[in-house]
Amino acid sequence: MPADPRAVLTRPAPAPDHTVAYGEHPDQLADLRRPAGGGPARPLVVVVHGGFWRAEYDRSHTGPLAAALAAQGHPVAQLEYRRTGQPGGGWPGTLSDVVAGVAALPRLAADAMPGLVGAGAPILVGHSAGGHLALYAAATVPAAVGGVLALAPVSDLAEAYRLDLDGGAVAALLGGGPAEFPDRYAAADPRSGVPLQTRTVVVHGTLDEQVPVAMSRRFVAASRAAGGDIRLVELPECEHFGLIDPESSAWPEITTAFRSLREDH
Repeated sequence: MPADPRAVLTRPAPAPDHTVAYGEHPDQLADLRRPAGGGPARPLVVVVHGGFWRAEYDRSHTGPLAAALAAQGHPVAQLEYRRTGQPGGGWPGTLSDVVAGVAALPRLAADAMPGLVGAGAPILVGHSAGGHLALYAAATVPAAVGGVLALAPVSDLAEAYRLDLDGGAVAALLGGGPAEFPDRYAAADPRSGVPLQTRTVVVHGTLDEQVPVAMSRRFVAASRAAGGDIRLVELPECEHFGLIDPESSAWPEITTAFRSLREDH
C-alpha cells in the first residue's frame, strides 16, 4: 500500500475517451472509458464516487479505479452528480441524479462506444458516500441495476448522522437529522430498504477511520436476515482509500469481489 493512502485521490489517470450528459446541469454527466482488449461486449460498469456527497470531491479521483477496470476489459462510466454545496445538490437532487444517470448511461455509453457495451443492467461500483448512492439506486430502480460492489459504503444514514461522520455530512445531504426529517431518512437510508433485490458485495477495511466497518457488519447482517443476496468481505490492515487504489494491497480482493458479481447464481 502506498505510504500515503490518500495519494490515489490526486494521482493522474488517463483521460477518458468520451464524456456524455444525462441531464442539463453541468454536473449531470459521466466520463466513459473504452474496454481494453478484443473480448466480447460486457455490460457497463458505473463508478459512483464518494466524498461525503460534498462539492469539493468530484469524479476525478476515481480515475485510477475506472482506468484499471477498463484495462480488465470492461466499459466504464464515471458518474458525476450534483453535490451538497451546489445549487440543486443535497436532498433530493443528489439522489435523483444518480438514479437518472444509472438509468440513462447504458444507452448513452452504447451510442458513444458502438459494439463495446453489452446488453444487461450495469454493475455499480460505489465508494463511501458513493457506496450509499449505489445502494440507494439499487433499491430505487432494481431492474436497472445488475449488481452492486459497495466499497466502505455509508450504509446507515441515521447512524452516520449520530456519529457525525465528516462533520455533519449527512445533515448537509438530507437537511437535518432523523427526528427532523424522518421521511427523508426512510427514503434515502439503505437500512430502510433491506433486503435489496440486487446481488451485492460489500467490501470494508477493518482499519477504516472514515466509515466504521461495524456499519457494514450490521447492514449486511440485517440484509442477510431479511433474505438478501449479499455478502461482506472484510480486509484486515486496509483503511478507507486502499479500496479504490489499484496500487494497494487490497486491489486483488476488489477485483475478485467484482468478478463474483459477474458469476451466475
